[in-house]
Amino acid sequence: MLSKQKIYGIAIAITLSTGGLCTFLIRNDIHMYQTVNKPALSPTPLLFPVMWTLLYILMGISSARIYLQKEKYPFETMDALFTDTLQLVASFFWPLIFFHMHTFLFSLLWLILLWTLLLRMLFKFSVLDQTAAFLQIPYFLWVTFTGYLNLMIYLLN
Repeated sequence: MLSKQKIYGIAIAITLSTGGLCTFLIRNDIHMYQTVNKPALSPTPLLFPVMWTLLYILMGISSARIYLQKEKYPFETMDALFTDTLQLVASFFWPLIFFHMHTFLFSLLWLILLWTLLLRMLFKFSVLDQTAAFLQIPYFLWVTFTGYLNLMIYLLN
């Protein structure tokens, strides 16, 4: 049986590794953001790595809290973690679609899929652990803001 600290460590490592791998894969494509027309509310590119690191840590903590509910609610926990995994996979592919492929409309549609998965995950998490769901709110808001940026970049380019 893993200790709670190890469960939290593994969950955070999974989310940070997912983000790190994606960043590695698009490392030669990120400069594209500087060259496209952006809306007025576009943040500085320096904000993105800080924000994503914080969000991945919160996501890992949240997922660990849900995993720790498996004794009380085995089916609901696995269902919630499955949805969490789906949204993490969708989140992984969005930067590849946006930055590497430069397909702004497809990336916006993909982001809508991610946003929908996040809503589903938030609901499932809230049933099992209110704090776990609350920890996902910054991520949900960031993805919503990313949707605005993606839409405006699509329209402006």
